[in-house]
Amino acid sequence: MENICLNCNEIITANFCGNCGQKKYKRINRKYVIDEVQYTFLHTNKGFLYSVKKILKNPGKTAKDFIDGNRVNHYKPILLAFLLSGISAFLSYKVIHFEKVLKLFYEKYTPNSSILTDLMATMNSYNSIFMLLLVPFFALLSKTVFMKWGQNYYEHVVMNAFVLSYYNILNIIFVYPILYFIRDDIQLFAIFTTLVLFVGSFFMLIWFYKGFYSERSWKTIILRVIGIFGLIVVAYFIMLILIVIGLSIYAYIKGPEAVQYLLPKK
Repeated sequence: MENICLNCNEIITANFCGNCGQKKYKRINRKYVIDEVQYTFLHTNKGFLYSVKKILKNPGKTAKDFIDGNRVNHYKPILLAFLLSGISAFLSYKVIHFEKVLKLFYEKYTPNSSILTDLMATMNSYNSIFMLLLVPFFALLSKTVFMKWGQNYYEHVVMNAFVLSYYNILNIIFVYPILYFIRDDIQLFAIFTTLVLFVGSFFMLIWFYKGFYSERSWKTIILRVIGIFGLIVVAYFIMLILIVIGLSIYAYIKGPEAVQYLLPKK
């Protein structure tokens, strides 16, 4: 009985069935439970730490190796992006109080309406979550820009999961500690955040794609990254137009009070 797979009835000659992959029969006892718990936690932690270390060292090469098949030691990239985005969002909201600081900045230095102030503060506070939701869109952009370089759309989804993981790791280790100590200076806080988001992301993408496409020249990579940023800017303005249209419809439906909420603050 112990040498027959209980799932497909094939003979098992090792610890797993060679036909369906099921484990060899083992009676559930204390040792079984202890082994399962150790495997679950140690394997997860090792895979997580291994992937984080590799991504920090060379994110583009790590993504390339994974897509090319070197996957056994890695944490699943999409799951990794989810986990790191959650950690990043928690730190930005609960520890740094991103939303409160940016709301103070927008109220003091920009003529935004109440709803736009709230919207911009919330979006910046949960930046990692919004970027996570946009991974399929970013994959479409990178697939468009690197169209003839060999990867299909789904490989670009995984690639962008690695990009987001790298972005979150850098934020958690380097950016957030700085923001924590300058959070009382709202103007410096906003300037530093903007520099990280745009300038920092630009150089981060260049480093990532150079590692992924190591055979390509720096000039070619830089031009492609500029192309990605150009498409993001176009998409951003389209989104703003849609938001303005949506807010206008909202004000029309809700009446005078909604209009006051939408008007720039004096």
